Formats: sequence, structure tokens, C-alpha cells
Amino acid sequence: MKYKKILITYLLKIINNPKLIIVALIANKYFYWLNDEKFLKVLYYLRTNKRLNLDNPTSFNEKIQWLKINDRQKLYITLADKFKVREYISDKVGEKYLIPLIDNYYNVNEIDFNKLPNSFVLKTTHDSGGVIICNNKTKFNRYKAKKKLSKLLNNNFFYKGREWPYKNIKPRIICEELLKDESDLQLKDYKIFCFNGEPKYIQVDIDRFTNHRRNIYNLDWDYIDFEICYPTDPQYKIPRPECLDEMLLLSKKLSESLKHLRVDLYISSNKIYVGELTLYHGSGFEKFNPEEYGNIFGNLLKINIDKHN
Repeated sequence: MKYKKILITYLLKIINNPKLIIVALIANKYFYWLNDEKFLKVLYYLRTNKRLNLDNPTSFNEKIQWLKINDRQKLYITLADKFKVREYISDKVGEKYLIPLIDNYYNVNEIDFNKLPNSFVLKTTHDSGGVIICNNKTKFNRYKAKKKLSKLLNNNFFYKGREWPYKNIKPRIICEELLKDESDLQLKDYKIFCFNGEPKYIQVDIDRFTNHRRNIYNLDWDYIDFEICYPTDPQYKIPRPECLDEMLLLSKKLSESLKHLRVDLYISSNKIYVGELTLYHGSGFEKFNPEEYGNIFGNLLKINIDKHN
């Protein structure tokens, strides 16, 4: 029922915005022949209804597109790989912040569900959003999970938004421990936006798989009334995490020497875990409302255009 509702919502979006049909075609190999710059200019216009200015980018989203083309450090491939990034996290802040790893696989036939615990998470390591959650193995549809994972393993996420670090990551699946919230609600997802090695804003995702909302806070945990892609919920009071200072310190260490990094954290049983590290938030297409916040974020993201001209 949940997935049927999501499908209906998506179809209504397409009816209201026919450009999404072209976006879907672009994501399905029909425009692979375009070079990165031309591809991103086309996709940016279709997704935002704005022309992409790469000569003098000012907004956050424009600068994310500029970084895709002009900032290509080998380290980024490690950061994008959800298996290999574990070593980076361990080296930077310690392995105690890693989500416990149960196993990893190169194809679905390697998964022995009988050996897995009652609850777990399966993730593909070479893309974004390839997550399957098992809360109770006795009710878990193994066939559907393997079918979805097989499809994901054959996708190259690079072609959807030209996030170049994904292009040559060897696809695999990791199985991690399922983290729980003490209140038995969905785990809150704390995403810390770092610019030039400094944390600046915190995005908290609420009920991601049911009624997705996003609240944004500054470093003093003051609520800021603006939206990034999903609606904000000022009535939903999220208490300041007791370990916020530690979360900010972790984010600072993990984003050290990087122009921009979003550090995704969870809190479970009073412990902090690093979920993943994100170089290109929303692939540089998510709408800011009011729009001025896209420019505020853009001002924080310092890039050297002259060096690349």
C-alpha cells in the first residue's frame, strides 16, 4: 500500500510537470552521449527551470554542479563507496562510530538469509538510495529484496546526475546492523552541512519512509524556518541532542580539507554512528524555499573559479 501511494504521487507529479518524463529518459541511458557540462545544463534546466551558470555560479546548487565538473580528487571515489568509506571514517574518527557490519556481497546469490539476524539493513555501495530494511525476518520478502538488489547492482548511478565518483565503483551489497530509536519510532537522520571543514547547518530528516519532513537548525540548535525539497515542520519539536558537540566535532574532522561535505549521523542507544558521507547534496537539484537560502548556502561554499578558467 505504501509503495502504491508513492507511485501515485510520482505519477501526479509527472502529469503536473511533463518535463519529468524527459528527466526519466535522461536517467535511463538516452543521453549518455552528452558530455558532463552539456548534460548538466540540460538536466538542471529541466529540474529547476533555471539556466545553469557555470562561469559565475552563486547558488548552492549551481556550485554543486560546478564541483562535479571541476573538482576531481581521487579521495572522492572512496567517500562515495559505502564499503570503502568505512576505512576513511575509522582512520579519521575511530571505528566505534561505524555502523556494525554483518557481511558484504558481490551478488545476491551470496546472501545467506538464514545466517542473518532477525533485523538488518541491506545497502548497495555504488549508488544513492539503494537501501532495504528488514525489521522482522519472518515477514521479510527475500525474493523481492533480491530482485531489487539485482537491478540496483546493474545500474551505474553516475549517469543519473553525473556524480563522477560513482562511475567506477565496483558494485557490491553490504549488510549492516539495524539501528533502533529508543522510542521505537523511525530513526532520526542528522545531516550536518560542512563548508571548508566547518559545520554550519544541521538538517534533521523525520519519518523518511512515511511522512517525510525536514527541519533545519543552526549550530546553537535554533530552528530556522526554510525548506530544502521537503516540507519543514515547526510544530515537531526535536530536542537538542545531548551529544551535539561531539557530532559537530566528528563532522569537522571528517570534512577536514574538503570544500563541502554533508556528514550523515544517527544516534542509537546514546551512541553516534556515521551513516554516510555525501559530496553532492540532492545532486545539486533540491529546491530551497525561500530561494535566498540557496544563496546563503552558496556563499558558504568557496570555490576558485579563476583557477579553472
